[in-house]
Amino acid sequence: MPTERFTFPGHSGHDLAARLDLPEGPHLATAVLAHCFTCGKDIPAARRISARLAAIGIATLRFDFTGLGHSGGEFANTSFTSNVDDLLAAAGALSARGMAPSLLIGHSLGGAAVLRAADRIDSVRAVATIGAPFDPGHVTHNFDDALETIASDGKAEVVLGGRPVTIGRGFVEDVRAEKLAPALAALKKALLVLHAPRDEIVGIDNATRIFTAARHPKSFVTLDEADHLLSRPEDADYAAEVIAAWAGRYLDLRPPAPPPGVPEGVTRVSEADPKGFLQDVQAGVKHHILADEPFSYGGTNRGLTPYQLLAAGLGTCTSMTIRMYARRKGLPLAHVSVDVTHDRVHAQDAATPGTPIDRFTRTIRLDGGLTGAQRDKLLEIADKCPVHRTLERGADIVTELLPAEEAAMT
Repeated sequence: MPTERFTFPGHSGHDLAARLDLPEGPHLATAVLAHCFTCGKDIPAARRISARLAAIGIATLRFDFTGLGHSGGEFANTSFTSNVDDLLAAAGALSARGMAPSLLIGHSLGGAAVLRAADRIDSVRAVATIGAPFDPGHVTHNFDDALETIASDGKAEVVLGGRPVTIGRGFVEDVRAEKLAPALAALKKALLVLHAPRDEIVGIDNATRIFTAARHPKSFVTLDEADHLLSRPEDADYAAEVIAAWAGRYLDLRPPAPPPGVPEGVTRVSEADPKGFLQDVQAGVKHHILADEPFSYGGTNRGLTPYQLLAAGLGTCTSMTIRMYARRKGLPLAHVSVDVTHDRVHAQDAATPGTPIDRFTRTIRLDGGLTGAQRDKLLEIADKCPVHRTLERGADIVTELLPAEEAAMT
């Protein structure tokens, strides 16, 4: 996934640091992702969600709000309103380069900000929130013990997420005064509310109030055991998958026609977890699966193994080939299923005696009023499936290495 370093002027004129995660295939839509309170564009959840969206063709901009991360300005001088203005600036910067956003995603207070900004960005068609508060002033409970000092001195340094952050009086007053109910009632965009029932930072009742106050079309999906920051990779992956699937109902994600001679396009495999073996397998916009290794081999057992994927290719091709023949010949085949197992065996006729070779065993079940001759013919047809033939005769595999300058687009 190519990632472009991106800067644009925020509400106060200071440059805001961003990353624009771009699809390696067709660019079908653009999203802006607003991070959680005092977090940043590079937290694991933001990276994972952005990468998954880019994999299906949605370019995603994630940026640090003013005074946070690598962005300029002083956080002590910001407010909830300034966060909304930074979002508008991000949308404007994307629009200026012909990438007007059609999807907004906000995490925690970033979720409240995208709800507030959505109707001010004409190109936006859909909004997704993750663990968002109904009352933005909710965030002040993170620094209750500093509120008196902030009120008297105008600002105070608090520790949030293990980092010192200076909170100004203007932020507290602004966030307390902000009410989302009117914005939700007037929201004319599709809304997806994602929230974890056990969120200890922003309670699930916030999701209920957001969902109730909003107009249709609206959807709610629970994040089950996730924490507020979506710290577990599987929770961030799930949120990304739900957003991607849901957004397809409201955004035009139809890819351009593939070039002649390449009807299936490109199947892209990329690491989902560099510390393990989990892989994202993406074929076009609509099709995504996970590949992994079992726990016994150091994986997390969250997807099919490579050999299971190969067996699946053989099994599906076999079933389809049988069905096509039966349909063409008008045979009374009610149902077909194929079990495939893979082993490595020692074969006497191997090129090097004693060398293990791969053996795939297919067990085919044919249901319906078939005669013995028809069943024999369908078994013969099974051996004509293209994947079967490819495995039997082998394939020429050409491997190319992407030039370093192209691989390092960061």
